[in-house]
Amino acid sequence: MPQEQYTHHRSAMPSSEGPQVYKVGIYGWRKRCLYFFVLLLMILILVNLAMTIWILKVMNFTIGNALYFKSARNVTVNVLNDQTKVLTQLITGPKAVEAYGKKFEVKTVSGKLLFSADNNEVVVGAERLRVLGAEGTVFPKSIETPNVRADPFKELRLESPTRSLVMEAPKGVEINAEAGNMEATCRTELRLESKDGEIKLDAAKIRLPRLPHGSYTPAGTRQKVFEICVCANGRLFLSQAGTGSTCQINTSVCL
Repeated sequence: MPQEQYTHHRSAMPSSEGPQVYKVGIYGWRKRCLYFFVLLLMILILVNLAMTIWILKVMNFTIGNALYFKSARNVTVNVLNDQTKVLTQLITGPKAVEAYGKKFEVKTVSGKLLFSADNNEVVVGAERLRVLGAEGTVFPKSIETPNVRADPFKELRLESPTRSLVMEAPKGVEINAEAGNMEATCRTELRLESKDGEIKLDAAKIRLPRLPHGSYTPAGTRQKVFEICVCANGRLFLSQAGTGSTCQINTSVCL
């Protein structure tokens, strides 16, 4: 087309006044697909929310009620470190409850220690330790305690059925019965020994009812007064009192 005709053609075209507006958006099948995906996403959210509420309802996961773990076999709780190594472990089974760890502690709500156990020692922090078993408590080795006391109006019994019972203290052992009797019974020998001190029998009355009697009897007398005699081996015996000592006459008891 010649240049003159092209120029005349442009001048003949109507000119539009003002800026031109271009529509931007998604039309046609793309718009319908977008609405479909949005609707599908909303349906999945509702289904997920419904499934979550159903699981919480079935498993009894509520804020106000307690949490229960139920299993036909064992229930194991593990605490792991960064290298997935087991630090502590709690296993509950049909026969026993087992806890594995370096230390086991039981505390009150206020934080006071009631019980503690590790490789070195077992600590009972309660004010009183009560053993309710009919057979009592068995200690295979030694026990250290500042006080062993029975309940009020109950008897305290320390017994070793097949071996000896030893009580030792560097500053003394005191056995006191404030409102009753104290008895020491044995099958063979009862020894009271003091290595560096003395043995005191401090009482208003001292009775030795089963001491042997000497054979000496003064003629024509039936006295009820006796003197206590001591043999060279430490044996005691009774001899009827006379005007003088009669222990030398009854030395046959010491044989």
